[in-house]
Parts: sequence; structure tokens; C-alpha cells
Amino acid sequence: MKHYLLVWVLLVVVSGCSSFGSTKDPTEDWTVEQLYNNAKKELAEGNYPTSIEYYEKLEARFPFGVYAQQAQLDVIYAYYKDDQADAAIIAADRFIRLYPRHPSVDYAYYLKGLVNFERDRGFFDRFLPIDKAQRDQHATTESFQNFSELITRFPDSPYAKDAQQRMIYLRNNLASHELYIAKYYIVRGAYVAAVNRAKRVVENYQGTPAVPDALVLMAKIYKAMGMQDLSDSALEVLKHNYPTHQGIQEIEALTVQG
Repeated sequence: MKHYLLVWVLLVVVSGCSSFGSTKDPTEDWTVEQLYNNAKKELAEGNYPTSIEYYEKLEARFPFGVYAQQAQLDVIYAYYKDDQADAAIIAADRFIRLYPRHPSVDYAYYLKGLVNFERDRGFFDRFLPIDKAQRDQHATTESFQNFSELITRFPDSPYAKDAQQRMIYLRNNLASHELYIAKYYIVRGAYVAAVNRAKRVVENYQGTPAVPDALVLMAKIYKAMGMQDLSDSALEVLKHNYPTHQGIQEIEALTVQG
């Protein structure tokens, strides 16, 4: 009797272990519509990892058709919201490559720009006043190019206006970054490198707030280098275009002292 009882206990234990190890995927029998609708629902509710999981399963199980195409487009946004920048860019590039004539391909271009626009914003940005001009501008440059491509290819896109506004902001940041580097070179005593950076702002970023400050730097640097004619020229340009800029008095004060 004890022998039979032991065998029965072992069978129960083995059966229990087998059941424990075979967890069924609850989405296994879902249709493509169920997968898509649930992915969309999770995305709308902010459950981005679950949404991504459903979109990826949909594409794996139903790789063709309108649901698969829409899932590939939607998952770009899901990756973006889930702070998976690299995955979002890869997904956007893939969609653009596979469906270059898709009616919503402009959205993929827009999302690329948006991902790079937010890409370098980290945890500390939310709590510390970090000057963006002091940081590497790779993501800023990429975002500017992404939005520029969107506007060039799809000037009538509903995302074009927002892209244009973001490009203004990005261009201002790029100009400020050049100015920051110029000031850094001045501190290091590298006047030629500094004046070249300031000139780059004046030549390439007309209309940005950094231009008058770049002219002030140019006038001061040229004066420090003993190039009075070039200093005077920079000052004249500053006076003509920005007659109320406070840098005018600073430069003229240096001239009197000299």
C-alpha cells in the first residue's frame, strides 16, 4: 500500500511541475484584429511595453496586410514614448524603406525628427538648468535634418508646421553652440579658432539671437589680435543691424582704452 501511495504522490508532483512550466500565451489564439485593437488600447493608456509586445507579435504572426503596415507605423511612436530612441529610429527607417509611397509615410519622417529632438533630454534635464548649448549637438543636427527632409518631401504634410517651428528652435541651439565654443577658445587663448567660430555663426545662422553676440566677439577678438580694421568692420555691421545692442558700448569702451 505504501508503494502505491508513493507512486501516486510522485505522479501528482510531476503533473504539477509540468503544468507550472507550460504557461500559455494568452494572445496565442487572438486574431489580427484583436492584437491590433489591444495594442492600440494599451498605447492610448500609456502601457507602452505591453503595446510594443502586441505590435511585435502582430507583425510576427501576420506580416502582410494593412494591419501589419499600421502596426509598424504605430510601434515607432510606442518606442518613442517608451524612451527606446534607437528602436524608434530603426523602426522608422524600416517603414520608410518598405513603404515609401504609404499615405502616412510623412508621419514616419516626423517621428524620426521628434525622437532626435527629445533624444538628448535625460533625467537631469527635468531638474537641473543645463545649458543645451554646452552639450554635443549630434542629436540636434540629426533632428534638424529629419524635419528639413520632411518639409522638403512633404510640404503640405499636417506635421510640416510643427516641424518648421522646431527647426527654428534647433537652429537657435546650433548657433548658440557655435558661440559657446568660440567663448571657450577665447578662454584658451586660441583667438583664430574663436573668431572662425564666431564668423560661422554670422555666415550660417542669420536671424538667430546668437548673431549680434558673435559680431561683438569678432570685434573684440580682432582688436585683441591687433587687427583694428577688421574689428571696426564687425562693429559697423553690429551698429547697422543691431543699433541698440549693449555690445556696441563695450567695444567702443575698449577702443577708447586702447
